Amino acid sequence: MQNTNSTPHEPNTETQLGLAPELIAQIFDAIERLDVLNAHNLVAPLPAPDQAELFEQLSHDERRWLTEALAADFDSEMLPELSPEAAEDVIEALGTEKSVEMLADLETDDAVHILEDLGPAEQLELLEGMSLEMRENIEESLTYESESAGRLMRKALVAVPEFWNVGDTIDFLRSADELPEYFYVIYTVNANFVPTGRVMLGTILGHKRDVPLEQIRQTNLYAVNATTDQEEVAYLFRKYALVEAPVINHEGVLVGTITVDDVVDVLVEEDEEDYLRAGGVAGQDFQSSIWETTRARFGWLFINLLTAVLASLVISLFESTIERVVALALMMPMVASMGGNSGTQTVTVAVRAIATRQLNDSNSGNYIRKEMFIGLLNGVGLGLIMAAGVYILFTDLKLALVMLLAATGTMTMAGLWGALIPIFLHRRGFDPAISSTIFLTTVTDCVGFFSFLGLATVILLVV
Repeated sequence: MQNTNSTPHEPNTETQLGLAPELIAQIFDAIERLDVLNAHNLVAPLPAPDQAELFEQLSHDERRWLTEALAADFDSEMLPELSPEAAEDVIEALGTEKSVEMLADLETDDAVHILEDLGPAEQLELLEGMSLEMRENIEESLTYESESAGRLMRKALVAVPEFWNVGDTIDFLRSADELPEYFYVIYTVNANFVPTGRVMLGTILGHKRDVPLEQIRQTNLYAVNATTDQEEVAYLFRKYALVEAPVINHEGVLVGTITVDDVVDVLVEEDEEDYLRAGGVAGQDFQSSIWETTRARFGWLFINLLTAVLASLVISLFESTIERVVALALMMPMVASMGGNSGTQTVTVAVRAIATRQLNDSNSGNYIRKEMFIGLLNGVGLGLIMAAGVYILFTDLKLALVMLLAATGTMTMAGLWGALIPIFLHRRGFDPAISSTIFLTTVTDCVGFFSFLGLATVILLVV
């Protein structure tokens, strides 16, 4: 093992954001050569988000090795930035005692975010090493459902009696032994610790000491229940441009607060989750083993196999037609592909509109009709182009007519079902981002093949 001296890497400047490719190459070289000192000097000065970005690019063994190389200079703020798989590798390398020390440096919500993805045995081992107060706070948060406001909130907040004035509040802030590292809002509460208002820090500083808080507080709290889904919380923040919101329990008592930085993480996570689920690869780590990745993807591919068999059965119904008009075999993929692509566009827009609450029960009918009409127009336009190409290649007017009608019908149905499927799944309580594509593929393939070959049978062989 080499111990080559190295000049610590300078922190990023305003003109350089993120990890430079040259730096990444140097770090990977140090890891490959097991050069502890060089790796430490290159990584330790980096901001926590940059360290996390680097760790996501490493293999399991490389993560553990680099964690040990950083040793006493390990940055606890990096842990909440990691994916669950990477965080588990790091905690394993740190060991229980060091991991507890790192978790104690974090806000409650960040510590919960890390612990909730660990197994029960690992959770218990870390909780037993914590102080009683920290353990109680984290265990309380873990009692809430995953992806709820209770999991997202942090316990540390600033609340003052509703009868105080600006001067009382400022004196309290200056004399308090512990305050949250970041906070934007001061909550006013009654004797039962029920929030009655919210005052922005800037508002406090902009008024004289003798001004009562009840004169400058906002009574619209935008409070969320601890059981509220995190997507609902994100919607509230986005709609009302919030930077912080109180969390209450079923009795209305203030139990925590959610800040905008946590909501940004939720928005990113939900988008990533929807994107991965649509492809059937949710929850997979970039560095996952071949066996883990294969096993995770197999189920989704098996479902696709079943839908492909169904489409094949539709084709088999018109085997004699295909044998008599061989050109149909060349044209079938074109019709199915156009229908699938058109339907995917509609599904993508519908899923996003549902997530942002632009699409609901009151306007779903208009949306379905709109997408169906769009499919019709695109079907006619592209159908005419494909029909012209077919006529040029085969000089067969009937075959061109089949292509025109099939393309129009398939894309119209793709628009219809591309809108209907996500709406139906959402109303039934399913996530439309997960299942819409697989159902759509089945519908567009079966409808496309059936309409194309059915029209071919009628127009080419019967008429």
